Amino acid sequence: MAEKRPNILVLMSDQHSKRQLGCYGDPLVRTPNLDRLAYEGMQFDNAYCPSPVCVPSRMSFMTGRTPTSNRVWTNQAVLNSGIPTWAHTLTNAGYETALIGRMHFVGPDQRHGFEKRPLGEYMAVYPGAPWEGEPVFKAIPTDATSQHRVSVEMAGVGVTSYNAFDDMVTDSLVSYLSEKASGDGDQPFAVAAGFMMPHCPFFAPEELFDYYYDRVEVPQPTVEELERQPGPIKDMKALRGIDDPPTEHQIRVARAAYYGMCEMLDNSVGQILDKLDETGLTDDTLVIYTTDHGEAAGEHGMWWKSSYYEESVGVPLIARLPGFVPANTRNSRICNTLDLGPTFTQAACADELPGIDGRSLWTELQGRSDETRVDETFSELHGMTGVPGEGTDPPSRMVRNGPWKLSKYRGESPPVLYNLEDDPGELNDLGSDPDYAEVCSYLLDRLYDAWDPDYVYEQSTSQLKEMDVIKEWGSVVKPTHDDSLAVPPNAEEIELR
Repeated sequence: MAEKRPNILVLMSDQHSKRQLGCYGDPLVRTPNLDRLAYEGMQFDNAYCPSPVCVPSRMSFMTGRTPTSNRVWTNQAVLNSGIPTWAHTLTNAGYETALIGRMHFVGPDQRHGFEKRPLGEYMAVYPGAPWEGEPVFKAIPTDATSQHRVSVEMAGVGVTSYNAFDDMVTDSLVSYLSEKASGDGDQPFAVAAGFMMPHCPFFAPEELFDYYYDRVEVPQPTVEELERQPGPIKDMKALRGIDDPPTEHQIRVARAAYYGMCEMLDNSVGQILDKLDETGLTDDTLVIYTTDHGEAAGEHGMWWKSSYYEESVGVPLIARLPGFVPANTRNSRICNTLDLGPTFTQAACADELPGIDGRSLWTELQGRSDETRVDETFSELHGMTGVPGEGTDPPSRMVRNGPWKLSKYRGESPPVLYNLEDDPGELNDLGSDPDYAEVCSYLLDRLYDAWDPDYVYEQSTSQLKEMDVIKEWGSVVKPTHDDSLAVPPNAEEIELR
């Protein structure tokens, strides 16, 4: 591999908890293709997202910078086109770079360094402008995609336009790989393929739904656990309408559908891995599987993302490159998806990205311990509820350092501290325990380094006001974008359960 730079293929899903993966220990979910990828490569057990919400996490993945460094804290924030991404530097290094499907860029720049975009996405529109094609949902409200109670209550059997999108992404990527394999082979490629699954709304085909419905566990936190939850978690649940828990039937339906959606995503991955084998590209391609953030799926009485529980902020991260990445290995190093950009630039022998916060995993991928890495990472949040007029989560930040995970929200609430070795279920908050005051003090110093919650609040609030003007302009002018993908007709066929 030293004489030939690898192709790079990133498969990025949306809202996939590592809890719902066979290789990460779930005995129920059927994910044979992702399990195969892990068996043939390396699985990271302590990987995190830069933010447990879509846009900030994805923009950090692209730039290698934290949300604060990017000044991207919410799903309405626009990444400055003057900030280089790994797509820029790999293109400069001679790679053909392509984006297929979802990346959730906001604003007129829908490439941010990608040379080609064989397939766009529904959301690739100017802010405020209408999506193209059919309504994205017809039988359910758009709030069913959001972080609000309705997305748990309106779940069941069927397929949506999100399923249709993932089918198009899979077909487009398979065609792209065939094209690359039939070419002269001199130019390496770096492709990011973005999927919508298993993001809510929670619907799965009947065969999959029925398989999981009677088999899924229904999380039932005890009254004591719920009472002991940190104040910001209780506030988040109230903000989203789940402080009064959904019924057992509603939880079972939504979880069965979510499991089915995870299996559908795995089927797409299987088609792609088969195409790599068929075209002879497997041995020369670094394949990365990850997601933008997790999904609580009822654990801790929580749903969706936007918290620092492991189900939400922890992510799967799997890498395979035959002959380079040791097969069937697990890596416990604490890392973050903002480390992937620096990893790609090192793999491609490209110039380093300037101003980055991430650290390359290239040495770790070789099965060697990188002693220059600090066993620590961060995640940030100032997320929106997705429901107009219902407020936001306060700015917050998390630091994971060794066995410790500490988070702090803007305001007077105390820090939240867990020892994940002793308390992997995150049931015993030690943040106010005087016995752990020294640990808290050290981690708070780390957390506040290069992060100011008042600054985040002021800047993100100003950005949202500015975006209101831009969105009004988009609704008046209705401009079209070349990378916008029309929602296909007859994509939705669902039955509430």
